[in-house]
Amino acid sequence: MITVFGSINMDLIATTTRLPKPGETVAGQSFTTAAGGKGANQALAARRAGSTVRMAGAVGEDGFAEPALTLLKEAGVLLDTVRPVSDPTGTAIILVGGDGENMIAVVPGANGAVSAEDAEKSVGLLSERDILMMQMEVPADAMEAAFRLAKTQGTTTIFNTAPLTDDAIRLACLANIVVSNETEFELLVGRSGLSADERVSEMQQMAERSGQTLVVTLGADGVVAIHKGQILRATGLKIAPVDTVGAGDTFCGYLAASLDQGLDFASALRRAAVAGSLACLKAGAQPSIPTSDDVAGHL
Repeated sequence: MITVFGSINMDLIATTTRLPKPGETVAGQSFTTAAGGKGANQALAARRAGSTVRMAGAVGEDGFAEPALTLLKEAGVLLDTVRPVSDPTGTAIILVGGDGENMIAVVPGANGAVSAEDAEKSVGLLSERDILMMQMEVPADAMEAAFRLAKTQGTTTIFNTAPLTDDAIRLACLANIVVSNETEFELLVGRSGLSADERVSEMQQMAERSGQTLVVTLGADGVVAIHKGQILRATGLKIAPVDTVGAGDTFCGYLAASLDQGLDFASALRRAAVAGSLACLKAGAQPSIPTSDDVAGHL
């Protein structure tokens, strides 16, 4: 089983011909709402990839709570460790430009009420055969409690460092597998403007020190990883992106599910990279997540 300990949001999405510059107003083209939150997105991706998944987190007692959980319920994600709280359901305000790139502001809401007690209730159900996946959209103390409990139980932990904060840098050392994009990895190691070779060198040094598996996603250039001392690379698909907002979460969910299902790490990377590419072909983080059959058809 995969347990995702993380955020649950409603995404409020507006499309524009291009993203505005600071202080600028641009005309919008369309508006829609969709279930989101990095935790929920990754949980749905892992479930659509074919794994048994439990979501742990919090929603408000408001009109956004039910639609935020609808696709998870329909997919069969276990929601017994999602609790209602008095704070409003988390929201993300997303602008998507004509080239598919996006700008996002996240309001934590109920996600900020997730606690160490929630970690004990959800992670306490796991064993050495399970996977725990987390991101940086719930409080750091709750995440640290989850990491430490998972370690005592021998549970494999996957940590997506988005959005990267000072707490993310501190918590990254507690995970077995760390997934970052290019920008996040540079912040993680404290160096900017890395070339491809420099990035791999930094990854190798970090992996040697920590014993961790490190994964860096590279957008259209695929993904590079250091796993058990080996440099592994995978590419996605050549596409014309419609919306990239769900690509990273889809990648993480499919990576976790592929490992849960027994794929070797190189095959898991390739499957996740293809899934991430397919997630760019539709609007919305959760509606865009492909099914296992969709991904298999493109591998």
